Amino acid sequence: MMHPGMIPRWSWNALRRDWRAGELRLIAAALVIAVAASTAVGFFTDRISRALASQAGELIGGDLVLESADPIADTIKQRAADAGLSHAETLTFRSAVSSDDDLLLAELKAVAAPYPLIGRLRVADQLFGDEYETDQIPARDNVWLDTRLMQALELAVGDRVDIGAKSFTVSRVLTYEPDRGGDLLNIAPRAMINLADIPATELIQPGSRLDYHLLLAGPLEAVERMRDWLAASAPDDLEIQDVREGRPELRTALDRAEQYLGLAAIVAVALAGLAVALATRRYVTRHLDYCAILRCFGATQNFILASYTLQLVWLGLIAGLIGCGIGWLAQHGLAALMGALVAGPLPAAGPLPVFIGLAIGLITLLGFALPQIYSLKSVPPGRVLRRDLGPVSLGTVSVYGLAIAALAALLPWQSGDPKLSLYTLFGLLAGAALLAGSAWLLIRGLSRLRARVGISWRFGLANVARRASGSAAQVLGIGLGLTLMLLLTLVRADLLDGWRERVPDDAPNYFLINVQPDEVQGVSAFLKQRAGVDASLYPMVRGRLVAINGTEIDAEQDYPDGRARRLAEREFNLSWAEQLQADNKLEAGRWWPEEGTDQNWFSVEEGIADTLGIEIGDTLTYQIAGETVQGQVRNLRWVEWDSFNVNFFVVANPGVLDDQPATYITSFYLPAEHRSALNELVRQYPSATVIDVDTLLTQVRKIMEQVIQTVEYVFGFTLLAGLLVLFAAMQSTHDERRYETALLTALGASRAQILRGLAAEFAVIGLVAGTLSGLAATLASWLLATQVLNIPFEFNPLIWVIGLGGGVLVVLLAGLAGTWKVLQHSPLAVLR
Repeated sequence: MMHPGMIPRWSWNALRRDWRAGELRLIAAALVIAVAASTAVGFFTDRISRALASQAGELIGGDLVLESADPIADTIKQRAADAGLSHAETLTFRSAVSSDDDLLLAELKAVAAPYPLIGRLRVADQLFGDEYETDQIPARDNVWLDTRLMQALELAVGDRVDIGAKSFTVSRVLTYEPDRGGDLLNIAPRAMINLADIPATELIQPGSRLDYHLLLAGPLEAVERMRDWLAASAPDDLEIQDVREGRPELRTALDRAEQYLGLAAIVAVALAGLAVALATRRYVTRHLDYCAILRCFGATQNFILASYTLQLVWLGLIAGLIGCGIGWLAQHGLAALMGALVAGPLPAAGPLPVFIGLAIGLITLLGFALPQIYSLKSVPPGRVLRRDLGPVSLGTVSVYGLAIAALAALLPWQSGDPKLSLYTLFGLLAGAALLAGSAWLLIRGLSRLRARVGISWRFGLANVARRASGSAAQVLGIGLGLTLMLLLTLVRADLLDGWRERVPDDAPNYFLINVQPDEVQGVSAFLKQRAGVDASLYPMVRGRLVAINGTEIDAEQDYPDGRARRLAEREFNLSWAEQLQADNKLEAGRWWPEEGTDQNWFSVEEGIADTLGIEIGDTLTYQIAGETVQGQVRNLRWVEWDSFNVNFFVVANPGVLDDQPATYITSFYLPAEHRSALNELVRQYPSATVIDVDTLLTQVRKIMEQVIQTVEYVFGFTLLAGLLVLFAAMQSTHDERRYETALLTALGASRAQILRGLAAEFAVIGLVAGTLSGLAATLASWLLATQVLNIPFEFNPLIWVIGLGGGVLVVLLAGLAGTWKVLQHSPLAVLR
């Protein structure tokens, strides 16, 4: 009789024995990949979170920051001083910096001492010189430029630059600002001046888009009291930000990146789980006789189940620790690719990802392996005498039901978004079911060709058809891996090229904003005469949506979704027009009549209408410069945003906004040979701001490529997991192949004939997997092009060439490598 106290030692000895026999190595390899993928992402995101926590004050430059599009009232500054808080003011906006014939858009920041309140500026005395910390800010008539701006304009310390109507001396190179966040959001380079120099630049005009900041710092209790007072007394357009929120736009970007990386890791975990399930199937088959013998020696069902379960736990812990080590090494690659999201060096990761990685490994192992291990406890003792006796079959639903439940439990843990997790789970299950079902049908169809081909191909097709479920599993694993790699290489390139080609060569490459009403005719004539540009200037009014149908908007309560809440809190760019623009299309409702009307009407872009729940007939109330303007929604528009023409979310009919403070905006294409005219334009109209769209697109594409490379990096684990599924499927039929090979050899088949038959079998599996991966990648490309990016779909035959060729080559080489040992066994020993 076997005592329960023997279980730990028994299971450990069994693990050592089975490991030497090689039966558990494939399961361990799959677990290592699953844990490595998840912990690599976990270590990286933990380092990011720690960086944000340690730099919380520096990320906003103080303990509390107030932001507004209008100057912050002196009463608020006095209240902060009375509360014992120190304060500093900053002003940021876009402006052109010019030197000789060169001009570049910059993010101009004007600061006043004692900025910054938390953290310190870092500067250098020359380009690429040694940086050092400083407590100073730019002196009057001086400007500090960052490295990008210095390089782009080919400047050195001591040179002169023009900003608006004033000339400045470049006195230092700005290398670090504590309140600027990471490189992800820094699309325009930085120029920093003294706040007292702003009037001389003549850049501040009615309607200018400005961001005023008041930084506060002091004792925690004083900060909390100030925040409570502001929440009750501050105007609605004043945004309050503290260290708990850090940089919300940075946090949003990081959260989204973490979700995508987590989902990329979970795909690797899912494939690794499938490899575990396939490898466990063979492991259980090979242990049926052993369990029957244990039952004859008095082992109870509970003893067998407990000992094998504990053996799995031992294996999961060991493989999990190895995976954690590999994940810790791999996260350095993620940090190199995306570490610039956070300013400054990333701190070391904490131990939490190790425990999470171990938990993921154990959940994956038990979820995909335990249902099959459970069947070992019901092996009858009579199997010792009758080999046809076996355990009660649990069925496919029971075996994989727990696996799906384990995957469903891991998804929200990795992505942090239940809705996104649900879509991903259904996508994985539907994709796997589609591939598996298609593979089974193709395998059945190919099996009918056996009578029309040679002996080797007949043997290979017979093997594929006879092991239809195992062959389908092989096709599923390698098909998913090939599909993902095709999506991340060829399809990605096709979609990005298609998006770029959609923008014509003469699409607007410059925007001109902050043109004053009395400058419209002069600017239009200047562009026509000096640059040959016939540009239309559109009025733009800044307004905040405060009510819908008379009900005041409470962004926190009415819009729990992050994007909708931000749209409800922000100011909109409103405009008015008599005619519908050429790149707009009415989706619902009617345009206003040509003869005009006394009624106030609004035309709303359909996307923002859907986000904010706006419908035709609704009455919208906007607050503009302290006044309210109401109008009824008459129509919804579709807008071609990527045309790079001037467009607006909300357009009114003429007469509604004519009395409101407005600036004018235009976009135009300017050839490189006429670029020097922009310098004279900015000097003549210093309040106008030129935005170089080419520069912005270059930065955005750089960010896109960075994120794509990071996701591809994590999907490398997915490819390894897909290959493991292939090997696991091959190993699941290893014993059967061993017996068949021995029998064929005994019947006179040569080694060359057997190899040709095996090669035919693997070629067929690779052909089916490659066909399905090409089909899946093409379908995904079509969906992304037509439903997401709204660009014409173009068929790429290279997808099928690489899919078919890669499928055949990978499966053929891996299959022959995995079954080579089958040919080394003596037929006599096998048959005995």
